[in-house]
Amino acid sequence: MRFSVIVNDFIANLKSWSRSKGTVFWTLLFPVILILIFGAIFSGVGETSYDLYVQDLDDSVWSNGYIDVLKNISVLNVKIVEPGVDIEGYMSEQEASSALVINEGFGDTLTSFMMGQDVTTDIDYYHDPSDQTTTSVIQNIISSSLYEFNMEISGGEKVIGIEEHNIISEDFEFIDFFVPGMIGFTIMQSCIYGSIERNTKYRKDGILRKLLTMPVTRTEWILSKMLFMLFLSFLSTLIIIIVGMLVYNLTVNFHPLMIVVIVGNSFLFSGLGMIIGRFVKEEETADMAGGAISFPMMFLAGTFFPLEQMPEFLQGVAQVLPLYYVNEGLRYTMINFDITKALFYTGIVLVFAGVFFFAGVFLTKWSED
Repeated sequence: MRFSVIVNDFIANLKSWSRSKGTVFWTLLFPVILILIFGAIFSGVGETSYDLYVQDLDDSVWSNGYIDVLKNISVLNVKIVEPGVDIEGYMSEQEASSALVINEGFGDTLTSFMMGQDVTTDIDYYHDPSDQTTTSVIQNIISSSLYEFNMEISGGEKVIGIEEHNIISEDFEFIDFFVPGMIGFTIMQSCIYGSIERNTKYRKDGILRKLLTMPVTRTEWILSKMLFMLFLSFLSTLIIIIVGMLVYNLTVNFHPLMIVVIVGNSFLFSGLGMIIGRFVKEEETADMAGGAISFPMMFLAGTFFPLEQMPEFLQGVAQVLPLYYVNEGLRYTMINFDITKALFYTGIVLVFAGVFFFAGVFLTKWSED
């Protein structure tokens, strides 16, 4: 083995890399973006607060005392719900994941126990299984607070328990809520990189210039490519759903809005890919630019992490990212089956799709300098 050959080849690769300013820029920027994003997400994990809606139907000294215990837990943001409100409907309106209901008779039961009677009572915990991380944390906090409360009352005997209520059909599991985000992310990746690869490769090979001499308009060419991207989008969606059904017993509501969101998602990120491919002309650099945009969006837009787990300023960032609205649109269409919210998120996806796609079409040029 000749060491000089290895060194010379390394130096040649280093020179080739350093001559491409775009490649150097995105190579250095990509890890910076990742450390900033993940640092922002996880550096504030210990400071994260969780909203807990509490409805006191008893309004006794005992119930007020327990609510005071909850309010003194630093990571809980206790919000009081009036007694006459339907808790499940209220949670849906507020998009809340956790609520606690102290039932009427709570105080009388504890008073009876203090007088020597063998009685117990439960408080009701309502939670949204789609936000498994947040609800499991809140449930552990509630269980710990009840343990301390029981210790003070009985010295360890279980007087107060907790009864769980799933606010969505028990047929749903966490995989049902994970899959829509996976569909949105997969389509985003294929459309962005498909558009980047096509535009940069065709430009480099001179195919875009040659298309000027062909009896085909730019609109026809772009729409034909979009038709192919739509085919890939529906194919990947179908594969994910079929595998989910066969392997994980996935439950999905099929609704026309689901098709609209998928079409909008495909046009949206194809347009974004065209924009990237227009301004970043080298294939390798364009791929890095695409990754620097799509990869952070995957984690910030609620694909894997619930927004409540992130600091508030990152939650605000997530709500300006198009993938967030794609994910939510698919979840409310396929899983939660809330047509009102599905229409809202679908509308925003279509607005994003129109802006990015028409911008990409306008910026895509066949004549190059």
